[in-house]
Amino acid sequence: MITIGICDDEPKMQKALRVPLERKLQLLGEEYRIQEYASGEALLAGSQTDGLDILFLDIEMDGLNGMETARSLRRMESDTILIFVTAYPDFVFQGYDVHAFHYILKPYEDRKILEVLEQALKLLGNLGEQYYTVEQKSGILRVPLKHILAFCSDRRKVSILTADGKLDFYGKLGEVEKQLPDYFIRIHNRYLANLNHITALEPDGCVCGDHFLPVSRTYRQQLEIAFARALLQ
Repeated sequence: MITIGICDDEPKMQKALRVPLERKLQLLGEEYRIQEYASGEALLAGSQTDGLDILFLDIEMDGLNGMETARSLRRMESDTILIFVTAYPDFVFQGYDVHAFHYILKPYEDRKILEVLEQALKLLGNLGEQYYTVEQKSGILRVPLKHILAFCSDRRKVSILTADGKLDFYGKLGEVEKQLPDYFIRIHNRYLANLNHITALEPDGCVCGDHFLPVSRTYRQQLEIAFARALLQ
């Protein structure tokens, strides 16, 4: 169980962090708990009992600010992985004495949040196989991302294509795309393909596993660039 803290005196900024963090942790299949605090004082009062593994801490808060809060945490011999969030880049250089792991600038970009989270999880040794979770009548299914060739949409239905077959669920491809790592690339309004399974590009499509998928002109160039980079790695 990973315990993550978010300390920010603005509720909307707490939510802006919590939502992408929850999406990513669910995708990873991690058991997690997120604790939210509206002030440095509230964080310090609960930190010893909450056992935080990772903390996203706002620097500019009323009362006890983030830097003072971090110093108090370190005096309590906390080894929490500390990630500062701030609207002011100048504050970045103040975190060395509290061993800040990383910084995220406001306004948040989901990709940056997830990138920093992955780095923190690696430090904890908790970044394992990633899954896409699908809720069905029979229960919850977890499909390893490495086995997924592509996602295909048809109106309100999305299909997961794998070497073993197809799995359908209700959803929107745009929402699915937000939850996936960068190696899933948009190739068509109706298709997201796993770059790791694309073996050839054709004039009107690409070979992905045993499937031939259409590639639209809109996404052709970005696919060619991504495919070339993948070949060089």
